[in-house]
Amino acid sequence: MTERAVETKSSFNLTDYFRKQFKGFLDPIAAFLNRLGLMPNTVTLLGLIGNTIGAILLAFGYMTPGGILILLMGPIDALDGAMARLRGEPTEFGAFVDSMTDRYSELVIFGGLLMFYIQQGDWLYALLAYLSAAGSVLVSYARARAQSLGHETKVGMLTRMERYLILSPALVFNLPSIALWILAIFTNLTALQRIWDVRQKARR
Repeated sequence: MTERAVETKSSFNLTDYFRKQFKGFLDPIAAFLNRLGLMPNTVTLLGLIGNTIGAILLAFGYMTPGGILILLMGPIDALDGAMARLRGEPTEFGAFVDSMTDRYSELVIFGGLLMFYIQQGDWLYALLAYLSAAGSVLVSYARARAQSLGHETKVGMLTRMERYLILSPALVFNLPSIALWILAIFTNLTALQRIWDVRQKARR
């Protein structure tokens, strides 16, 4: 997968934690999918397709069905990496595809919510959907840009796993407004946390 499980007091996050804790559960499923002849990148793209369908449901106001589908797509993010590892074929391109589809998945989901609120004429929540999308992308970009400069930053309140655990249940219970307030504020604060973290490391 795109994020290595490197745990320190300053870099630990839920994404790493869940990948370690559920390794014993995911590996047998990944091995089964490998035996079926599926490729890791195929599973990655299936996850993106599922999230896109979920986003379309959100755009038309079907929050609970869309949320359930998006919730079910979550484990796909871990399965593709597990499949590649078990096949002994983890590649830089596979990690790159995984990272890109993660971003696309988040953006299409927020795009679905944005379209819904625009159709409703609710410009406040349309703005919150936009801010949530922007913050989510900036959190990931901050880490990628830091790595290009030779630094690792995984700090922050809302990494991808936290965002998923906030948004998916909120959609299932038809409470997207609550999730959007949290995400619009704290994804951007997380991006700022990472900027500060890189600044401190760059000064050493």
